[in-house]
Parts: sequence; C-alpha cells; structure tokens
Amino acid sequence: MRSHQIAAIPGDGIGPEVLDAGLAVIEALEKDEGFALNTIRFPWGSEFYLQHGRMVKEGGIESLRGFEAIYFGAVGSKEVPDHISVWDLILPIRQKFDQYVNLRPMRLLPGLTSPLAGRGPKDIDMVCVRENTEGEYSGVGGFVHRGRPGELANEVATFTRAGIERLVQFGFELARTRPRKLVASATKSNALRHSMVLWDEVVEEVAGRFTDITLRRYHVDALAARMVTQPDTVDVIVASNLFGDILTDLGAAISGSLGVAPSGNLDPTRKNPSMFEPIHGSAPDIAGRGIANPIGAVWAGALMLEHLGEKQAAARVVRAIEKVTAEGKVRTPDLGGSATTDDMTNALLEAL
Repeated sequence: MRSHQIAAIPGDGIGPEVLDAGLAVIEALEKDEGFALNTIRFPWGSEFYLQHGRMVKEGGIESLRGFEAIYFGAVGSKEVPDHISVWDLILPIRQKFDQYVNLRPMRLLPGLTSPLAGRGPKDIDMVCVRENTEGEYSGVGGFVHRGRPGELANEVATFTRAGIERLVQFGFELARTRPRKLVASATKSNALRHSMVLWDEVVEEVAGRFTDITLRRYHVDALAARMVTQPDTVDVIVASNLFGDILTDLGAAISGSLGVAPSGNLDPTRKNPSMFEPIHGSAPDIAGRGIANPIGAVWAGALMLEHLGEKQAAARVVRAIEKVTAEGKVRTPDLGGSATTDDMTNALLEAL
C-alpha cells in the first residue's frame, strides 16, 4: 500500500472544523484506492500564540520539511493581529518551502447559483496562477519615526525576472491542458512603471514559447470587471501576489461562495512540501457553530491527493462534490440552506 506523510495544521476559527471534514472524506478512500495517509497534527495558530507568544514553536516550520504535503485549515483570530498571525505562520511556510505557485480553481459547481444573472457552470470555469513568494507580499519594508508625527511606513513590492518567469511558465503549461487555451495576464504597468513593466516583458517572452496559447493582457481593474461581465472569456489568469489574492476572492464570490474555493501552494519542483487549504479564512463569526461549509477544504484535499499522485482518488472526491451540489438537497448557510458542516460532510461521504 502506498503511504503518504501529511502534516495537518488545523489553525484558527473554522479551520479545525473544515479540516476534520476534509480528512474524513479523503481518508474514506484509503482502502479502495490503496493508499494510506499518515497524518500528524500540529497545534499551531492563534491559541498557541496566546500561550507561548509565537504562532509556531521554535524550529517548527523547518520540521515540516520531511512531509510530502501540508494540509492547512485557516489562520486568523480577533485576539491576534492579522499581520502577526499571517506573517508568523502561513507566509513563512510559503516562502521557506518556495511554494511559488498559488493555484486557485474558480468554478461554478453544478447546482449552485452565481450572483451573476444568467450564468451557469459553462460560463464560470477559471483558474488563477498567483505568484506566491515575492511581489507585494515579499515582506520588504519597515517603519521610520514610529509613533511620531513624521511616522513613515514603507512596503516594497519585490519582483525578480526568475520569479515571474517560472510562475508564468507554469500558467502557460496549465493553459495547454485546458480546452480554451487562454491566458490572461493581470498587470498595471500604466501606473506601476517598474515592477509591472518587468512583469509585462517577461510575460511576453514566455508567451513566445507557447504559440498554441492565446495571451490577453489586462490592467487588473479591467480584468476584475471582465470576470463579472464576461466570465466565459477568462480561462487561466497569471497574476502577482496581491493582484491574484484580490481576483481570486472575486472569482470565488461569482462561483457562489468563498466556502467552496480551494487552493494549493505548490513547489512544482517537488523539492519541498506543498500546502493545500481553503481560501476563505478563519471566519471567527461562525467558528464553533458547526455551520461552516467544508467543500473548500474537501476540494483542497482533492488537490492534495492529485499532487501526491492519487489522481483517481482526487477525481472521485471532485465528482462527489459535484454530485452533492447538483442534487441540491444539502446546502450550508453560505449556499442558502440550513445544513451543518456534519450534514455536508456526510453527504459527501455518501456520494463517494
């Protein structure tokens, strides 16, 4: 039997609830598909911070290196400032393990309703390839004259040719596997005359290697508008860290709910572990109420299985999600229903 070493970090808010659901679904396939997930849980997050003054134990992130994948719930708490929780846990993992691709599918699943009138599953089927280790979230910057009238804060967006090229190369290769073979590049080079000019130049260079793929370049604000007015013309998006972050929340919203949206933080070289998580955050307003939608975490689990080489199991999980949403009998509150997290989990297990 094939064995995979998984680090599970439930994290904060609804993270433990949806991660438990995701594990229940993907572990249900172990016997049938001939694999075993050896999962070790790590109690890191905001509660750990309140007890120890740090989000992760000393040396904890480095200890994840021996795992094949990391399955993550959520980070964020009312008790811990976001710039601490994010920068002490999730962003260091992405950067330390060079998870330079943030892969975010944005699909309207069968049976779900988009807030865009008259649009169905055939119209909304996009995927964003977001740069994940540099750009606007590189962490370069600081404060000067803290607490004084002349206080200054500086945040430097750091772009490298190598970082852009490898990300865009991945996006074009992905587009080659999809029917429409379209790449949309999110830029803002009319205003950001250094970083985004370099971005545009590298995108054009990479596009020259893929003559079978159509490249369309959009200013990021125009691309956001197009995702709303003409989503059927958008296929694969390549975007910087900040632009991709914003566009994918929009993509999840037009797909019916942030609760269904998965993501993978990938090191395509496989030298380091990749990390898989739902994109919705910790949702402290509903934490502990048992009503969080687990689909995003379950779908992220499917992305993880695919990354681990368990492609048939991954496909079965996605089909189960599609079956449950198409039937429409089980809907969590974010989808307009009253089902609990357990109800949705059980429905997915039955669909398998």
